Amino acid sequence: MRQEAKSISVIKLIKNLVYSLAYACSLMVLCLASSSISYAQESTNRVDAKTDWSVFIEDQPTKECWVVSKPTKEVTTRNGQNVKVKRSDILLFVTYQPANGINGQVSFTGGYKIDPKKSVELNIDGEKFSLVVDNEHAWLPNDAEDKKVIQALKLGSAAIVSAQSLRSGTLTKDTFSLSGFTAAIAEAEKRCS
Repeated sequence: MRQEAKSISVIKLIKNLVYSLAYACSLMVLCLASSSISYAQESTNRVDAKTDWSVFIEDQPTKECWVVSKPTKEVTTRNGQNVKVKRSDILLFVTYQPANGINGQVSFTGGYKIDPKKSVELNIDGEKFSLVVDNEHAWLPNDAEDKKVIQALKLGSAAIVSAQSLRSGTLTKDTFSLSGFTAAIAEAEKRCS
């Protein structure tokens, strides 16, 4: 009886060890896959930099140009108090994809899942625009708004994007310098016309 109980314990131990190994291997595969996806999303095709804005081009599978900037200031609050939070990339883009008829699409990625029930506001020197939310990203609702925003960005000195986290309710306010924006847009338009 004692020997049988010992055998059952050893079998359970081996079974638990196998499950633990399988779990660890699964985690390793997931980590490797996510790092590959992250690497694939980054581009090394920066062709120009205009002060606070960079210009990128991809030729595969179709030609795409974009200008992008990181915020110069980030403010995060919860319940009226400043808080530190971990976010992934925070970027403001304007994208051109001539083959798809996209000629200046403004977008924002906030580095967290944005609450779709709350408005995302883009404020350019006091002129306010509402963005449509999709997970971590937000866009203007149509081409006409894109054109208005691009014109305001060309004339402005700063753009502030305000949004709220879906998970924690944290409010974020990201300020982007517009220094170099006009030159960066001109370069992207030239390369993707």
